[in-house]
Amino acid sequence: MTAPQLISLEEFFDSPERTGASISPDGNRIAFLAPWKNRLNVWVEDNAPGAEARCVTADETRSVHEYLWTDDPRWLLYLQDSGGDENHHVFRVDLDDSDADAVDLTPFPGARVYGLQRARGKKGVFTLLLNARNIAEFDLYELDIATGELTVIGESPGLGKTWTAGVGGDLILFEVTDEGGMKISRRKKDSDVVQHVTTFDGSDYPMGVTPTEISADGTGLYVGSTTDSDLTRLARVDLDTGEETVVDSHPTLELDASRRAVEQGDSPLIFSKKTGELIGARYLGERQVIHTFDADFADVLKNLNTLSDGDIGVLSSDESGQKWIVTFTHDRDPGVTYYYDHSTAESRLLFRPYPHLDPNDLAPMTPVTIPARDGLELPSYLTLPVGIEPAGLPMVLLVHGGPWYRDSWKYVPFVQFLANRGYAVLQVNFRGSTGYGKAHTKAAIGEFAGKMHDDLIDGVEWAVAQGYADRERVAIMGGSYGGYAALVGAAFTPDVFAAAVDYVGISDLANFMHTQPPFVRAGIVNNWYRYVGDPADPEQEADMLARSPITRLDDITKPLLIAQGANDARVVKAESDNVVEKLRARGVDIDYLVYDDEGHGFVNPENNISFYRAVEKFLAEHLGGQKV
Repeated sequence: MTAPQLISLEEFFDSPERTGASISPDGNRIAFLAPWKNRLNVWVEDNAPGAEARCVTADETRSVHEYLWTDDPRWLLYLQDSGGDENHHVFRVDLDDSDADAVDLTPFPGARVYGLQRARGKKGVFTLLLNARNIAEFDLYELDIATGELTVIGESPGLGKTWTAGVGGDLILFEVTDEGGMKISRRKKDSDVVQHVTTFDGSDYPMGVTPTEISADGTGLYVGSTTDSDLTRLARVDLDTGEETVVDSHPTLELDASRRAVEQGDSPLIFSKKTGELIGARYLGERQVIHTFDADFADVLKNLNTLSDGDIGVLSSDESGQKWIVTFTHDRDPGVTYYYDHSTAESRLLFRPYPHLDPNDLAPMTPVTIPARDGLELPSYLTLPVGIEPAGLPMVLLVHGGPWYRDSWKYVPFVQFLANRGYAVLQVNFRGSTGYGKAHTKAAIGEFAGKMHDDLIDGVEWAVAQGYADRERVAIMGGSYGGYAALVGAAFTPDVFAAAVDYVGISDLANFMHTQPPFVRAGIVNNWYRYVGDPADPEQEADMLARSPITRLDDITKPLLIAQGANDARVVKAESDNVVEKLRARGVDIDYLVYDDEGHGFVNPENNISFYRAVEKFLAEHLGGQKV
């Protein structure tokens, strides 16, 4: 067997040449993200082969990752925060005036926008949620794109209560009750009466009821529901009666309610740009399955599937529903993007984001099922180096964040980087992960640093027993919750791991919850409080500390690398500072990287390259893998 040549770190972690394409509503132009001054910015080109693209945003500080077309061909919107603080503002770009600066349409210091979307039935208007009035409450606004005028149409009634715009002037209220219930109400146009529609048991929805999408006629709400079911199904709630009806389901897979197959914030539901009607729904197992509810879209989907052997990822179409852009999810050929015209059945490749990467040099991501010690099945993914005998390898146990998240079949640059350096990579969807039914998720209640960690250890034991991994050369690494898991691995099971890497991870569960921003506290009732505890209760706080690495630092003996964003709004820098200070006082081998212009996850390419170069050196030193 011949191992492929080592691929440079920059080829994995530098910016893509192009990514994130979408088509304009009139079908005449295509927008995408591409580097400008080493930052991703928005570019626009005519929808024609060989068209010349021009950069329409000019952010030299931080890459742009999210933009939206408006229904006026003059305006384009994008979102941007400051140094990773997640306080996103909405900026407007004038596509007719290349000399005009972008305009901040939400210029409120310390405030953030989410839920930006086109208003139904109103040209040139978007709706958004913004906490400019009170940092803890998000009010619903209408935004006139041309004038920049913001109008409050739904003031939040309190913490954890937000409105969304319905059809014809109706407003829908979503709120978390004191008991953790997910309550939905409606206020009809020109009425002050808020009518209760339905309430979901919040314990079944640790991340809230998702998706929640209003039907085209405004009479119903599409939801991801587990009512009388372990698996999330697609249901419709009648906004007049509150009656819930199952619309669609899969016998063995969940509706991809958390959107982990494509984009974290996207809905798994696909709607027609032309009619607004529901035309498709995504389910996710080892691979993705899309159910269609419209004959025309079924034909479109059939033709799109001939373009790649990957899973259909992000889709966009023009208002006619004839012109499409599709980006494919793939483990070894990331983000391949095509244009397709359904009226002519013609298609063309728009770009491969990383054309320098040969899929044949990259490693397949293989689904495996690992039995936990108590019999729970753990859906997992194993990636083995190409061209190397898969026996006795150094291995990295890569733990996902959340923990209400899941690993899925897709291109992960760090996984491919590790495989290229000769490591086996194991990703375990431990109990608490989403996407495998509510019983799998709820099995994590009270099990932080308990059975959740046992699942990870069982994954290591499985890989060793199968002969893939060398027991003496296993590292644990992860970000956010995964960083917490890495610290737990280093402190609670120090004999299992030769090294650990904590990336923006939690070290003190009680402090983590105490330092959450005011506006998230209502939303953590059904996840952190229910699964871990309430730090306001002394008995529960004591249990949380017993499950926190900060109280077990004396047990850490193996090398540790910690990376932290200084502006992290979710896991504050003190979570890492405290660990580093105490371990260094004991003389423990620890590397500490702090990035002053980053938050909860690194965006700027030079920071990613710096971090992963340090990880490459660290793992090579302590596990024996290769490095350039």
